[in-house]
Amino acid sequence: MKFKNLLLATVFAIGFSFANAQVVQQGDKVLNLGIGLGTALYTGSYYSSTIPPISGSFELVMDDQLFDGKGAWGLGGYLGYASSKYKYVGHDYGWKYSNIIIGPRGYLHYNLVEKLDTYVGAMLGYNVVSSKWYGSGSSIGSASGGGVIFSGFVGARYYFNDNVAAMVELGSGIAYLNLGVALKF
Repeated sequence: MKFKNLLLATVFAIGFSFANAQVVQQGDKVLNLGIGLGTALYTGSYYSSTIPPISGSFELVMDDQLFDGKGAWGLGGYLGYASSKYKYVGHDYGWKYSNIIIGPRGYLHYNLVEKLDTYVGAMLGYNVVSSKWYGSGSSIGSASGGGVIFSGFVGARYYFNDNVAAMVELGSGIAYLNLGVALKF
């Protein structure tokens, strides 16, 4: 936690000396599509990922007049999915697991350098978990559940042109690190 706070403070401190024109503006709609690296979901020797963590998020920029016109804030939503399989050693049966995380997100942007949209945010969502027995032997069945989750994140989008950007987000969600593309409308 201390590392994240130090990283965030450093990013903002550097940004105050290099800030340029605002990258996102009021009314912009941004769609992020990403693939995740590193997750706390189903890790260990006998687990394998059947579908890697994937996510999509959407943001509507609500106001771009924060921090003397160098900042903005937005609201949006998030949807993430991952699937894993647990296979018993030496057997052709086990459990299949899937997670769906969905929820609203809030964003706070600050412009550090030209073409780079940097932001922090939070999400209050719901994690839907399901498991199902697969393979030979007697069928044990399936189960599902879920729970409320809170997620904090820090991210950046580097715009190659007015509408297309490379995206990276660090935080907790379907994965710890998400890499992908962002499309601005």
